[in-house]
Amino acid sequence: MNVGLSQPPENPSSLSPVSPSPVLDLNTSLHITVLLDEAVDALAIKPAGIYVDGTFGRGGHSRRILERLGEQGRLIALDRDIAAVAAASAIQDARFRIVHSPFAAIGEVLGDLGIGKVDGVLLDLGISSPQIDEGDRGFSFRFDGPLDMRMDQSRGQTAAQFIAEATEQQLTGVIKNYGEERFAKQIARAIVAARTGGDAITTTGQLAKIVAGAVPKIEPGQDPATRTFQALRIFINQELKELEVALPQCVSLLAAGGRLAVISFHSLEDRIVKRFIRGEQDRDDLPANFPVMAKDLPQPRMITVGKAIKPGASEIRRNPRSRSAVLRVAERTAVA
Repeated sequence: MNVGLSQPPENPSSLSPVSPSPVLDLNTSLHITVLLDEAVDALAIKPAGIYVDGTFGRGGHSRRILERLGEQGRLIALDRDIAAVAAASAIQDARFRIVHSPFAAIGEVLGDLGIGKVDGVLLDLGISSPQIDEGDRGFSFRFDGPLDMRMDQSRGQTAAQFIAEATEQQLTGVIKNYGEERFAKQIARAIVAARTGGDAITTTGQLAKIVAGAVPKIEPGQDPATRTFQALRIFINQELKELEVALPQCVSLLAAGGRLAVISFHSLEDRIVKRFIRGEQDRDDLPANFPVMAKDLPQPRMITVGKAIKPGASEIRRNPRSRSAVLRVAERTAVA
């Protein structure tokens, strides 16, 4: 039942070149870009550089990057959400291209464009406010809509389809591993019981009600369905797998001195990013006291830039959804 990652377009016709015009700032009522200046500052933009926004969303980071690029600079943006790709058409700038693709295919996308090295890659792993706030996307239990949860609605299995087919054991594993939900077994059992009773679980409202009835205690300030919805979304979109696939490609694509900036929104993502950067920075996996000269030790391909950055109090007040964000930054060394 695993969902395959969306593939990038097969031909250049799906890449959208656009003509020059002033870059607009995007801070609409629908979406507030998290750690906007911090993330773009972290990339240390070179005016003539080539950059990748692996998660266009509604374009806040992309627009700020374009503001700092010179005439010779280039920005390639990726997103697997068709609505995000459509929103990118508002950017009329010859330096910019949008590609309908998951960022796990970053190497293939850049290869198709004839780009070998880039000066920076930004990955904002959060879902956008429109995705949460549009009930028909099925991401939120606040709206009673179809239980979809696909970021790319043009392909793949919906959450409703997975729930209809999964065993109790599979449901427990997904809810526990991706939602870190301590009541995963009880929730899975309740889902199967509702399904066995003849009720197809096809809406977010149905699922939220089942979860609420299965969870014995409600954590203060958090809806009982929060972790279950997070777990299903991560599983349906293979979010952790996509991140694991993309990070090594980013290292290979970065030119010496290029920056990788990743914004995570929960511990599962941040743990992957933190461990990956640490592994690239500390490549010495030889046993202790192994007889080897220091010059022969593997040299790091990435070095950490500063400490992890989190939103300040003022940003959290302005945008409560930013409170769990963590930005980690690393720079590519000259080591092959």
